[in-house]
Amino acid sequence: MHRSRLAAAAVLLLLGLFWIGQGSGMIGGSAMSGSGFWEAVGIILVGLGIVVAVMEWIRRPNSSQ
Repeated sequence: MHRSRLAAAAVLLLLGLFWIGQGSGMIGGSAMSGSGFWEAVGIILVGLGIVVAVMEWIRRPNSSQ
């Protein structure tokens, strides 16, 4: 597995979760707080992070062969 792709997936997931929190108003303190736009962008980033992680998991070399 390429660790850089897994790291990118982790960053996408964490950033997406943070933006969902801000967009939904659970995390306050910025202009993004309470904005549905940032909640939607966060959901998209979480989805992309999951897709990257799953694709990398599928691509991993089979060490039993």
